Amino acid sequence: MFYSLSALLGLFAFWLLLSGIYTPFLLATGAAGALAVLLFVHRMDRFDHQGRPAQLGWRSLFSYWPWLGKEIVVSAWDVSRRIVDRRLPITPTLVRFEPLQTSELGLVIHANSITLTPGTITIEVRKGEMLVHALSASGAANLAGSEMDRRVATLERSTFVESD
Repeated sequence: MFYSLSALLGLFAFWLLLSGIYTPFLLATGAAGALAVLLFVHRMDRFDHQGRPAQLGWRSLFSYWPWLGKEIVVSAWDVSRRIVDRRLPITPTLVRFEPLQTSELGLVIHANSITLTPGTITIEVRKGEMLVHALSASGAANLAGSEMDRRVATLERSTFVESD
């Protein structure tokens, strides 16, 4: 029950953060939407029953997120240059590689980080394998064993609160 209530409050708080409009009708709509999402999740039996909460620490937030922001800017610059300068090659490439992550959360963080970075998109994620589309061969070459892979693996190790 505690997880359901905290999930409902978290969903509603997220909706409030994104909405920015706080009329009574929209507040009621947001609460109803958060409740509907929670009911769908329970009905599909996709709610986390392990009771092992994920907790991102301050140190991981201050080390990973700024680094990811820098990577997004660098990749956006590279993609922009490839679009403007015809001499720079655009060679769409599919890459299949084994990430260092072992948990679902680690794989999701890594896949979303790849997708957030311009010029790459994660197509498929399986246990021990990712399929990524890259805009250039150089972008594809930097995926397996990359700095992002290592940083997400470090983030993953520091994420879970050990349960007794």
